[in-house]
Formats: sequence, structure tokens, C-alpha cells
Amino acid sequence: MLKGKLKLEELTEHDVIPNVRQKGVDMRIGVDVSSLAFKRQVDQIVLLAGDADFVPSAKQARREGIDFVLDPMWAQISESLQEHIDGLRSTCPRPRPKQPKAILQPAVDLVV
Repeated sequence: MLKGKLKLEELTEHDVIPNVRQKGVDMRIGVDVSSLAFKRQVDQIVLLAGDADFVPSAKQARREGIDFVLDPMWAQISESLQEHIDGLRSTCPRPRPKQPKAILQPAVDLVV
């Protein structure tokens, strides 16, 4: 459009590519955890994540007496995060590994 090759009326869904970013989401969640802990608004926090970025949040909440439970949705978590939580549970069903597609072998007659 800026080059004059396309008009607004000619735009289709294939001409637009969304640029979606999640900047600072971990930081905002950490601030929320701290706020809830300092104000004693909750007794327990259950975080659905497995990111080691949440170690300071978990540590701080536990220092304030909040029960901090982590649900990593069956993902592995770092040892540093493991040591700063009160509980670990995954409530969603465990994903099954993908089964490899069967490879059909052509029938071969052996001549001896």
C-alpha cells in the first residue's frame, strides 16, 4: 500500500500478517504474585507455568507465608524452581506421545 501497488479495497486476509508479541508477561505475573502476597489477599497461589523466570515470585510469596503450587502441565521444570515451590501437580491429562505412522512394506516373494 505504501508503494502504491495495492489499494485498501484490494486487501485480503493473505496480505496481512499479525505481529503478536508477549512482552513482559512474566514480569506482570510476578508483580501480581507479589501484590497478592504482600496484601495477604490469598492463602495459596497456583501457577500454570514451568518457567524458571518465576523463581523470584515463588520465593517471595513463600516468604510471605503463601502456599505456592506449580502446575507445569507435565513439562520438566528447573531444579531452582523446584526448590522454591510448596507443591507440584499437573491437573490436565498427560499428553500421549505421538505414534509413528505405520510404514507399509511391499510384499516380497523370496525365491530360494
